[in-house]
Amino acid sequence: MGEPHDVLRDAGPDLRPVERPDAYRHAGVSIAAGSEAVERYRAITKGRRHPSQLGELGGFSGLFALPGDASKALVASTDGVGTKVLVAVQLRRYDTVGADLVNHCVNDILVTSATPLFFLDYLALGRLDPDIAAAIVSGIERACADHDMALLGGETAEMPGVYQAEDFDLAGTIVGIVEVARIPNPENVQAGDAVIGLPAEGLHTNGYTLARRLIPPEAWGDALLAPHASYYHVVRNIERVADVRAMAHITGGGLLDNVARTLPAGCKAVLEQSRWAVPQIMHELILKGDLTHAERYRTFNMGIGYTLVVPLSDVPSVFEAAPQAQVIGWIEQRHGAEPPVVIHPAREAR
Repeated sequence: MGEPHDVLRDAGPDLRPVERPDAYRHAGVSIAAGSEAVERYRAITKGRRHPSQLGELGGFSGLFALPGDASKALVASTDGVGTKVLVAVQLRRYDTVGADLVNHCVNDILVTSATPLFFLDYLALGRLDPDIAAAIVSGIERACADHDMALLGGETAEMPGVYQAEDFDLAGTIVGIVEVARIPNPENVQAGDAVIGLPAEGLHTNGYTLARRLIPPEAWGDALLAPHASYYHVVRNIERVADVRAMAHITGGGLLDNVARTLPAGCKAVLEQSRWAVPQIMHELILKGDLTHAERYRTFNMGIGYTLVVPLSDVPSVFEAAPQAQVIGWIEQRHGAEPPVVIHPAREAR
């Protein structure tokens, strides 16, 4: 393992296969298995397609043509907060993970420029404690109110035997609406465009299985339970002044995988980590886990929670509309077997 000042220092983008055991897989989570599962889902559903279904499986959210109005689409997503719930249990702090859940789902449909309409939650517990359940749902309601979104209801299930007494799991479904003409089209992305990054407030809801293995929650509780930011309001401000060509929510798979999902075949994103700040908790995790370049940028968001691709000429307007926005890279033509996303690490000052 390196010294602290070397944590973000590399010889260059290491996108080769990791020869030692992958840290996240060793902790119990396989990103590769998740990707393979999605490919199998595509194969299972390939033979049947509802006539109102828009797009393909594997996006941040699904789209369904609004009955009676082909100019609009319903946008839906289902997700959870992962093993962040175990940190909440260990620290007995239950009033934040509900908001994390809503904000995560809002960001997933925001990638299509959708406006949230309503939300439903699913809360499963080993033992139903009304105080804990109420604290969790209070966070859900608070985040729904922040987005002027209805909380229609949900399901609370007490499941002893499936969960230990203090354990719980949390998931939710969001439905929004968008004008089809407003959905960003990644095919419009072109070389010379700017990649805008919006800062993350921490790990958000990804990488916790590895994080809990590397650092003690008792010492890093505030950082581990830092909220999963919603980018809804800031993205709306950017959309008013810029031609947003593609957007990505940086969740599982990190910058390497999620930005790649929003690029056309002939383009690649070149990012420079020196253009943004990496939260201290991620420095600690990289040091403790001796994480490779590929591991850190696929497991964690590394300080960027959301990205947008806009024409370079729109950047000044973006900065005026969203002071927290940063240019973190640019788009180039992609040739042959080049990776779709290249991240140049920060260098040590000399």
